[in-house]
Amino acid sequence: MTHPERTYLPAAGHDWALPLYDPLVKLMGAERAKRALLDQAALQPTHRVLDTGCGTGTLAVLIKRLYGAAEVVGIDPDPKALARARRKAARAALPVRFDQGFASELPYPDGSFDRVFSSFMFHHLPERVKEGTPREVRRVLASGGSFHLLDFVRPEERSASWWDRLVFSSPHFKDSFDSLILTLLRQAGFASSKKVKDAAIFFGLLHVSYYGASV
Repeated sequence: MTHPERTYLPAAGHDWALPLYDPLVKLMGAERAKRALLDQAALQPTHRVLDTGCGTGTLAVLIKRLYGAAEVVGIDPDPKALARARRKAARAALPVRFDQGFASELPYPDGSFDRVFSSFMFHHLPERVKEGTPREVRRVLASGGSFHLLDFVRPEERSASWWDRLVFSSPHFKDSFDSLILTLLRQAGFASSKKVKDAAIFFGLLHVSYYGASV
């Protein structure tokens, strides 16, 4: 599915930086953070799993490696990142399906998945897309399914350090607060939603939070 009228932020911020994306993510400790996201999801080998904003496919490939019988799909609007994701899965000899599309317009029927993941993607979304994405995730989740989200979280101004103010000065982070994410999950119609925990990556310099919402 293509959306020629829509724009998106490339996985690495700029196309020229894409070759640096995976090494940088690993250096930051984001891969370890993604493993912790899987731990909270109670994945089963029979689950149908969707990774929204899958980028270069690290999380989707990891899920397939750990839960070989699970059906794993990744979706992202960036064709260059998807090409890398497909090569990554092919090198590992793991059958992961990668689709081009947007998290706010998922091209799947209602109730298609048991688990949906979002890792370090939500802050990329414009405000109106942030509102639509949880609703679409809720729609494609089957009964008993759950959504698991990991992202950078902007500290409240009173507790922010100089480093926080520098990192979160980007407009992409202007509304990356716990309160907004939890409100959007509730408004999307999830039966329950909560922040699971806080953590830090990149030598303790970047704050991240884990959220879970169930149908």
